[in-house]
Amino acid sequence: MKRDLTRMGQSKGRRTAALVALAAATALAGCGGSSDTTPSSTPAKAGKSSVQLSLVAYSTPSSAYAKLISAYEQTPAGKGVSFTTSFGPSGTQSRAVAAGQPADVVNFSLTPDVTRLVKAGLVANNWDAGPTKGIVTDSVVAFGVRPGNPKHITSWADLIKPGVKVITPNPFTSGASRWNIVAAYGAQLELGKTPAQADAYLQALLKNVVAQPAAASAALQTFASGEGDVVLDYEDDLIHAKKKGIAVDYLVPPQTVLIENPIAVTVKSAHAAQAQAFVNWLESPSGQALWAKQGYRPVLPSVAAQYKSSFAQPAKLFTVSLLGGWTSIDNKFFDPTNGIVTKLEQKQGVSTASG
Repeated sequence: MKRDLTRMGQSKGRRTAALVALAAATALAGCGGSSDTTPSSTPAKAGKSSVQLSLVAYSTPSSAYAKLISAYEQTPAGKGVSFTTSFGPSGTQSRAVAAGQPADVVNFSLTPDVTRLVKAGLVANNWDAGPTKGIVTDSVVAFGVRPGNPKHITSWADLIKPGVKVITPNPFTSGASRWNIVAAYGAQLELGKTPAQADAYLQALLKNVVAQPAAASAALQTFASGEGDVVLDYEDDLIHAKKKGIAVDYLVPPQTVLIENPIAVTVKSAHAAQAQAFVNWLESPSGQALWAKQGYRPVLPSVAAQYKSSFAQPAKLFTVSLLGGWTSIDNKFFDPTNGIVTKLEQKQGVSTASG
C-alpha cells in the first residue's frame, strides 16, 4: 500500500505580552488552518448550484481548500457544484462522521481515521485502490522555531535538552501529534538506537512538552502567541504560517517520517459521482500543483519532480512501515490501557480521552 519513496527525490509588562499574544493569535486565525480546537463548519461558496458536497477534513488544510475549491469550481466538472466544509482535529472529525455527521468527502490526517469509517460501513473497502492509494497529499514532520532559532534546535536530540519547551498536539485527538510521535520514535531507530532507547527518548520528550492543544492548528496558534521554544507540526502548516507573516522559522530534521494524508468518498453520498470527480481532480496534475503551491508535497511523481526544489530533502525519510504500520503503531503507542504514550501521558496528567 506504500508508494515508492524514490519519487520524493523529494523531501514587558503583562499588557505588552498580552497584546503580542493576541495579535499573533489573531493573525494566525486569519491565515492558518482552522484556528479552533473544535470542528468548524462553513459554506465554502455562496450562490445557486445544482449539487452541494459536504467536505469533512482535519484542521490544517482549511486555507488550502479555500483555494482548491475556488479553482475546482472553474473546471468543467466543478460547474454547478458548491461545498460545505467542516474542519477540526482528525480523530474528532472521523468519529463525528462515524456518529452520523453528513459527509460526501472525508480528508483526514491518518489512514486509521478512514479505516474507522470502513469498519462502520461508511467508506468502501477499496477506497485506497486508485493510482495514489487513497493518499491526496504528503508532508513531513518539521520543527517550528523562533525567528533566528535562538535555542539552536536542529535535531531530535535538541528537543530533550533541559529547558527546551516543546509544543505538540494531544495524540488522542490529533492526527498531527501521532505523526509527531512516529517521527520522534522512528528517528531514534534510524539513528541506530534500540527500541528501549527509543521508548526512553519519548519519555524525555513528553516531559519537555508544555502544551498539548487538540489540533495542529491550535498548537501552532499557541506557539505564535509566545508559548514554547519549538512546535512539532506538519511542514505544510509551517510553510503556510511563514508565508503569511507569522513569526516562525522552520526546519526539517535529518530523520523524519513521510506523512501521507488520506481522502475518500463516503458510500452514503447522495452525489457520489460528483464527489469522486472532486477527489479525482485533487489527485490530478492540476490539483496536485495547487496543493504544492500551498506547501504540500505532491503525491504524483511527475508533479513532485517539478516542485522538488521547494522542499527540504531529509537524510532519512521513512514511512510508518518502519514501525510495522498503523495497526502495530496504534497498539504499541496508543492502546487505551497498555499504550506506551497512553501511560506516559496519564502519568503527567494529560487527558487520553478521544475527542
